[in-house]
Amino acid sequence: MDWEEFRRWSEKAADWGADYRASLRDRPVRAQTAPGEIAAHIADFPPESGEPMEDIFKDFEDILVPGMTHWQHPRFFAYFPANAAPVSVVAEYLVSAIAAQCMLWQTSPSATELETKVVDWLRQALGLPDSFTGVIQDSASTATLAAVLVMREKALDWQGNKQGLTANKTVRIYCTDQVHTSIDRAIWISGIGADNLVRIPSIGPNSAMDAQALAAAIERDRAAGLLPAGVIACVGGTSIGGCDDVAAVVDVAHAHGLYVHVDAAWAGSAMICPEFRTLWQGVEQADSIVFNPHKWLGAQFDCSVQFIREPESLVRTLAIHPEFLRTHGHDGITNYSEWSVPLGRRFRALKLWFLLRYHGLEGLRTMIRNHVTWSQNLAKRLAAEPDFEIVTEPFLSLFSFDHKAPAGVDQESHTQRLVAAINNDGRIYLTQTRVAGRLVIRFQAGQFETTAEDIDVAFATIVEIARSLPTT
Repeated sequence: MDWEEFRRWSEKAADWGADYRASLRDRPVRAQTAPGEIAAHIADFPPESGEPMEDIFKDFEDILVPGMTHWQHPRFFAYFPANAAPVSVVAEYLVSAIAAQCMLWQTSPSATELETKVVDWLRQALGLPDSFTGVIQDSASTATLAAVLVMREKALDWQGNKQGLTANKTVRIYCTDQVHTSIDRAIWISGIGADNLVRIPSIGPNSAMDAQALAAAIERDRAAGLLPAGVIACVGGTSIGGCDDVAAVVDVAHAHGLYVHVDAAWAGSAMICPEFRTLWQGVEQADSIVFNPHKWLGAQFDCSVQFIREPESLVRTLAIHPEFLRTHGHDGITNYSEWSVPLGRRFRALKLWFLLRYHGLEGLRTMIRNHVTWSQNLAKRLAAEPDFEIVTEPFLSLFSFDHKAPAGVDQESHTQRLVAAINNDGRIYLTQTRVAGRLVIRFQAGQFETTAEDIDVAFATIVEIARSLPTT
């Protein structure tokens, strides 16, 4: 492809992207294809000779687009969003065109220095003290893994990477059942093992970690010859928005010398609004925090920010210094590959810079406040309808609900039929979760271009389909 052809197809791709985003309300939110339907239209063998771009692009439109679930659809109310504000997409075009590998300062000084600045912009936006510095990771899963590795190494006096786990005491990490499954994976990958992830009971309306039970578990493990290392607190859990009392967790953990990591992957974005910061009161005392601008702020996936109180501990855990990665003659520079599990790094800071400058904090605050208000209003409207129940009250823009099954119909089967019927209808997209073992339907508002009218469509769709389900 020569550069004129590149120009032509780049323009076509941009035009297609604008038309696609403008047409989303006319499309079903979730892909309506059957398993294997897309694969059946894709060749079984790679082409020996190159094919015209016209043919490739046509197949993209005709074969692949029908099999896409539209995450940027304004009535995507299922999982937490993976937002991509248009200005963020433009920034990603530029990142793709430059195609830099930003692992070291010297491999792209602008990428490193912009990352330092925009992460500090976000620190200020969230109201965090300047004792925190940060790094852009690909996802909260990676940030949490990095935090767990630091917990492990600090507890093992920095001998885990060298000696392995079998030469040391058994490490223990603590959390509740409200945390994301990425915590389980971090425990697996770190070698700590699932049996050493201790689930502390959650209590109260926010499903918060029982701080007294945490203290008892730490003391019990120490008495048994085990090695308590860290606590993972949750602010806005994926299922129903479970939220720990961060201040209470930190007090217990630090009293016992344990590291505290706060997973606020979704809810952290809402903390740009000062009125929501009571939800993570005490976070300023945590050792690390993660939140995902790609969830609710509009930064195109992937873009996760990890704030760290002592970056030296993270670097000591992850950094390796072969000669070919050294930058001679520049003391004190930051190489963010030493703050991450992967060596390779994309220029993720650019989309944040574009996003924050274009929308400003006030524009982003307005979006989040609208989502919270609209979701709370929807919960009230559903609660007022016959046979509907709000199972968990709104936490920010997330709540769960259920619809009473007709007499003689199994409740769980009815709930599953309802969520399937809603998603097959195509106007909105929801998902299910479990609350105390009970299957319920989960709703969250967070897509960048959602309007109040889209919430009205959600209400009408849910009520209409619930009433139309068979009664036997």
